[in-house]
Amino acid sequence: MGRGPPYNAVMDAANDTLSYLALGDSYTIGESVAEDGRWPVQLARALREEGIPLGDPRIVAMTGWTTDELEWGIDAVEPLGTFDFVSLLIGVNNQYRNRSAVAYGGEFHTLLHRAIRYARGRADRVLVLSIPDWGITPFAVNDKRDAATIGAEVDAFNEQARRMCDKEGATFVDITPVSRERGAEAAMLADDGLHPSAAMYTLWTQAALPVARSLLTK
Repeated sequence: MGRGPPYNAVMDAANDTLSYLALGDSYTIGESVAEDGRWPVQLARALREEGIPLGDPRIVAMTGWTTDELEWGIDAVEPLGTFDFVSLLIGVNNQYRNRSAVAYGGEFHTLLHRAIRYARGRADRVLVLSIPDWGITPFAVNDKRDAATIGAEVDAFNEQARRMCDKEGATFVDITPVSRERGAEAAMLADDGLHPSAAMYTLWTQAALPVARSLLTK
């Protein structure tokens, strides 16, 4: 995918607001957290604090969505138009429902192409977050798979997404390690014992921030 002309977001901050589309599932819509705690909202706010005029995201996401359900969800709200910046985080529900990582790779690739189109063909304005490891959460205790199995499956899904990002020129940010390091802490969990709290989303935002800054100031 070719790149468009460079855009200096900082210099144009007084005149323009950059548009942002966030695609995903419960991790993007922020299940069980307030709207301002969602990681895409936190990311936009952090960038504005640095002088990069990224508007609050248009979020197309729903708890429980798989890759195909995200496709249907996007179709339902078309036409979306185009955006200066697009994020994508999808796949945990494919893994949770025991779908194959290989099938996920193909479906993710389709969604990634769609995200790039929304970013006006600029793959360098698409940011993908990895799937966190929910196997370390209290919720996972009741799953028939153990934590090691869940973690290995999450890694296989993330490898598919990383490979597709490398192929298409999108940027992959790996938040899975911090989800494993901190994700079992009570303060990092919502009340359901599964979804992240706003504090965990802040850690994801911190990981994504320097990458997003670089993409938006090219």
